[in-house]
Amino acid sequence: MVVPDNIGVEEQDQYNHKRMFVTSAETNNLSKLPDNLVDSILERLPIQDAVRTSILSRNWRYTWTTMRLLVLDEHFSNKLAKNGTFGYSGFIRVINQLFYFLKAPILKVHLFIPKMLLDIFQEVNQWILRLSRDCVRKLVLINSNQSYQLPSYLFYCSELRYLKLKNCIFKPPLEFQGFVYLEVLWLQNIAFGANLSETFNVCSFLELLEVSLLPLQFSIAENIPNWLPRAADRLARLQFYNFNFSALDQLQGALFMLRNSPNLEQLSVILGLGLRNMHLDEKSALTYLAASESFDQSLNRLKTINMKLITGSRPLLLFIKLLLDHSPALEVLSIQLSVTCNVHEKYNFAKDVMRLPRASSKVELLFLDP
Repeated sequence: MVVPDNIGVEEQDQYNHKRMFVTSAETNNLSKLPDNLVDSILERLPIQDAVRTSILSRNWRYTWTTMRLLVLDEHFSNKLAKNGTFGYSGFIRVINQLFYFLKAPILKVHLFIPKMLLDIFQEVNQWILRLSRDCVRKLVLINSNQSYQLPSYLFYCSELRYLKLKNCIFKPPLEFQGFVYLEVLWLQNIAFGANLSETFNVCSFLELLEVSLLPLQFSIAENIPNWLPRAADRLARLQFYNFNFSALDQLQGALFMLRNSPNLEQLSVILGLGLRNMHLDEKSALTYLAASESFDQSLNRLKTINMKLITGSRPLLLFIKLLLDHSPALEVLSIQLSVTCNVHEKYNFAKDVMRLPRASSKVELLFLDP
């Protein structure tokens, strides 16, 4: 409501009273909303704004404490830093207070751990313990510090549907038999322990696996945990991050995954930020891709391939050829070249791709601007 111009003191007092009455009425109307709708509204707000709703009225004082979604992402951490509360004790204190006041089971959490000194992981262990008791269903844990060994509590989160981990050590207890209901698994910079032989053997709902292919960790075929092929057998979507087409170990890992993904429908490949300008010896990669035995699996259900931040190279062209040769149901191949490619390079690469034979007669080739 806009305050009218040129009104007297008495009229101003009447207006303020009326404004207070309207605000109170509006607050009462909000309080009458169903609990599930109120929770839905709060979960769409930044956590700081959700907490601020406690000053709306007495009825709203503790409403935010029933939230089941907690987003403490990088944006949240940056905001703490900007407000001067980002020190070790400040960051820990804020997160601890949130976990203390939230009374309902927390089912979805996005937790970004910034670069910090001291042993912050003791606190993180306590947070994960709380989440395990709440039967968390979605957990995103992005760690910016040295590798964090996941506590045993995590492996008892039997209701997990979505798990995203970065810079962690994945070492489950011996009795761990897998996340039965897991649908999405996202792994980046993950070190694996030795107790993984049957880890995902019962992961029958897995639909999406996103893997960061880094040399000497996960990508060399013999170093891939042997649970992964069993998980990949059910995959509908697969995404590779930090990919380099000139790195033999990464190509081996990627084809190993594709060979064990007969139900794959969508494939995404994104070149790593730190790998775009690397000049590796392409000879081994070319020899491997040219060998007929490098890939002998038909991807009969693959319909969509998306490639992003790509730099044109001979190994990349052979990799695309291999996919086109083995994907009879393919409908779309989209390629987004890197900004480092000039117009001449883009034209030549597009021309080479267009000439490649295809097992699918209906595939559409799309070349997208960066």
